[in-house]
Amino acid sequence: MKLIVRLTINVFALLVVEYLVPGFLLEDFWTAVIAAIVIGIVNTFIKPILQIIALPISILTFGLGAFLINVLLLWATSKIVPGFYIASFTTAIIASVALSLVSWFLNHLASD
Repeated sequence: MKLIVRLTINVFALLVVEYLVPGFLLEDFWTAVIAAIVIGIVNTFIKPILQIIALPISILTFGLGAFLINVLLLWATSKIVPGFYIASFTTAIIASVALSLVSWFLNHLASD
């Protein structure tokens, strides 16, 4: 049940970010569902490996390296999922911040 709630929150967060950030486009609802699943898989399996590899850079840049990993993984997901488009790297940066904030807020609401 928790998995379905988290997936629903992530889909809704993607739809909110699409509304807020110009250049962040999802073709339809099912594209948002697929993108949320892929983002979840990438964050579960690939992100921890990249963060361990980039740990020295993250320490030297006070966490900027970890932030850039988030941005790059979101941008890579947009390249993998058909119907999910991010116009530029700048859009990916803004969308990553917005997605993190919206997801945090929705997860906080769901936990109460």
